[in-house]
Amino acid sequence: MKVKSLIQFSAVIVALWLLSSCTGEKTKHFTVAFYNVENLFDTVDDPHKHDNKYLPDSKIPWNTKRYEHKLDNLAKVMSVIDPNGFPSVFGLAEVENRQVVEDLINHDGLKNAGYKIIHKDSPDERGIDVAMLYQPGKFQPVQTRFIRLQFPSDPNNGTRDIIYAKGLVYNMDTIHIFINHWVSRYGGKAKTDPFRRYTGHLLRLITDSIFNMQPNANILITGDLNDNPTDTSVLISLGAKKPVPPYARKQLYNLSLEAYENGEGTVYYRGWHMFDQIIVSTALVAGHNGMKVTSNKETIVKKDWMLYHPKKGPARPNRTAAGKYYGGYSDHLPVFIDIEVDMTGEIFTII
Repeated sequence: MKVKSLIQFSAVIVALWLLSSCTGEKTKHFTVAFYNVENLFDTVDDPHKHDNKYLPDSKIPWNTKRYEHKLDNLAKVMSVIDPNGFPSVFGLAEVENRQVVEDLINHDGLKNAGYKIIHKDSPDERGIDVAMLYQPGKFQPVQTRFIRLQFPSDPNNGTRDIIYAKGLVYNMDTIHIFINHWVSRYGGKAKTDPFRRYTGHLLRLITDSIFNMQPNANILITGDLNDNPTDTSVLISLGAKKPVPPYARKQLYNLSLEAYENGEGTVYYRGWHMFDQIIVSTALVAGHNGMKVTSNKETIVKKDWMLYHPKKGPARPNRTAAGKYYGGYSDHLPVFIDIEVDMTGEIFTII
């Protein structure tokens, strides 16, 4: 490294250290949430999207009034997830396009969060994408990628991209975030299982490449995986284990596994399923880099007003529509974790 470059690099490190030292705060919190918002479509016909079910003249009419009611409902849910404000990073699934995400973050209930958006249209057959929201004061992206999935057994099966965002938390250490919405079980679990196993395997290859460069990398994977934590795609292909110490190096730990074993879930179909999961690397459960999850179990946000109470069976997520219009929130429940960040350290990851 040339002397001039070394001096410049050293100056940046000193400046960042001084910035973190002068805040007066020993710890800060970096929170992450994920929510499958169930078909957030606008009311405009897009010839490039499969949105025929979400138009004013559709079988279940989707009009401006219902769209605005949907935004009201989602904003209400999203504003109560983090007890200390709004999640620092928010993953979303089943959004039609960037405009609906813009409408959502500009809603009166969310605009104070100051979210920025990471999104790109994907080749999904249903016309839905994933998106990532972030507060720039808490997360500063330095690299984003949209990982295109092409299945060897069915190359024409269009599905959602995986969002990858690498960035700095409070201008300190690096975190690698992946936002997912894996292929659904529509058509049968056995028939669609190979797609999810392939996705889990691919994601593991990507995370292993990060571990090879940084064994103590902070990695966070979240999304609707359309499988439970004990299914092959998650437990074996991705290799996301139960977070029980002692923690192995370069490992992934599933913060939803314990809740699932206790009968909890985020979506209900003839029983509770834990499709919406948060998975983290060893560093985040062990606190190797001054960032540590405050619990080894994700929080499922399950307010009574978010639920439908049938005459028989347990209460379940009150969804927007299925065969007819219900006017609810979503057929999924959101999940949430809190990460405590040590602001007194001098730990920096070189990007």
